[in-house]
Amino acid sequence: MRTSRWERDFEVRRYAEADRDGVAALWTEVFGYEGRHNDPLVSIGLKMAHDPDLLLVAVEESRVIGTVMGGYDGHRGWVYSVAVDERDRHRGVGSVLMSEIEHALRALGCLKVNLQIVGSNSGVVEFYRRLGFSVEDRISMGKRLY
Repeated sequence: MRTSRWERDFEVRRYAEADRDGVAALWTEVFGYEGRHNDPLVSIGLKMAHDPDLLLVAVEESRVIGTVMGGYDGHRGWVYSVAVDERDRHRGVGSVLMSEIEHALRALGCLKVNLQIVGSNSGVVEFYRRLGFSVEDRISMGKRLY
């Protein structure tokens, strides 16, 4: 992956199958996912079947300390599953992950990237603002298909 302005002792790279349990554990810890539509192992499997290069992990001494997942439909890019282990926050992990996923999306021709923040996690808004994101006047809707 590219170098960044952060002095770091962790590596950011594409997801590998050896990361599966670490990613699942991190997502469970950070997001408290419940229900099949958010099952980490299902999500990982689906992502590996579609755009596997857009799931990045931050690893330190073989321990997954952060993740970011991107998506691109040819029109807009999306960022999902930005997670950093609580013990590793404020070290630049999230910023480096975001920089890398933006770089990957830009390389695909993506002109604009979107992300959504769960209402109960509004404290992270300032983090994304520092990275150049702004709150847009949108209504987010969803529908479970199973």
